[in-house]
Formats: sequence, structure tokens, C-alpha cells
Amino acid sequence: MSLSMADTDYQCLLAACARGERTALHRIYQCEGARLLGVVMRIVRDHALAEDIVHDALINIWLRAGTFDPARGSARGWIYSVARHLALNTVRNRGRELCMETEQSELMEAHRSFEHWQQRQNNTTWEEYGARVEHCLGMLEPERRNCILHAYMDGCTHHEIAARLGAPLGTIKAWIRRGLATLRECMS
Repeated sequence: MSLSMADTDYQCLLAACARGERTALHRIYQCEGARLLGVVMRIVRDHALAEDIVHDALINIWLRAGTFDPARGSARGWIYSVARHLALNTVRNRGRELCMETEQSELMEAHRSFEHWQQRQNNTTWEEYGARVEHCLGMLEPERRNCILHAYMDGCTHHEIAARLGAPLGTIKAWIRRGLATLRECMS
């Protein structure tokens, strides 16, 4: 059976979805599934992920069909906006995960530095190590020290630190990187 977009009344299909008519969602998928996948694919650039997002978008369309307001735009546009927003949110969230992975690796590196220092100092205690860290932190410029404290004591992401300090993200990352390098040097 050939389905034509011209023959499809998306507003009626959304209303039918809101009433719980599964055939309406199936019809939306038949008419728009491939194009939705193409739109999402251009955003996430991963076929398997795009398929998952289209699946989630269809579920959202099904669950939120009753919220569609024709005064705010076309039904077909609303369908695409649901998929597009999910794709964009996924890209943003993946970016945050990558930032968190970077920050986690920095934290692991700091922990390894402690273990290395402790072995070199004949099993120095945490208190002695803490005093040394405090001394070395005191030698840092205030901006770098604050960035490191926000990251490792407050658990802030680089983005949150940038917002707190009103500084560009790249600057925050550079201050943390340089500050950690200075701390490593001071601790050795």
C-alpha cells in the first residue's frame, strides 16, 4: 500500500493517538519514519543511536499527542520537532558525558599522584599528604586554586565552574590543567 504525505492528515492522526488509536501511530511511522530517521541521523551521526531516538520520539509522540496545539504550528512540524529535540538533547548529554569522563580521568590521575607520592615518602599518612597539598594549593594563583577546589571539592563540572566564575570554558579548562600540572610538580 502506497502512502502519500498529501493524503495524510497529521492533525487527525495526532488526535487519534491522543485517543489511544495505535493504528494512527503506525500510520505516522509509515509516512514519516524514514524521513525522521534521516533528520535524526544528520544530528547524531550514528545509525543505531538514530534508530533508538526515532523509537523514543514515536513513544513521546504517542504519549504527548494530546498536547499538540494547532495554533502553534503544523502537526507534521510538531512531529519533527519532537524527534529533533530528542536528538539534540542526546548530543548535548553525550557532550556532558565526555566532559565528565575527562574530569573523572583527571580525578583518577590526582589519586594516582597521591599513591605515587605516598610510596616515595615511605607510606606518609593522609594528614601529611593533606598538609602538603594545602601548601601546594597555597602556591597557586587564586583563579587556578578556585577552579581546582570547585572541581575536586565541590564536584562541579567545567561548565559549572565557568558559570560560577564568569570565565570562558576554555579558560577554566586551561586553569585546571595548568593548576594540576603545578600541583604535581610541587608534590614531587
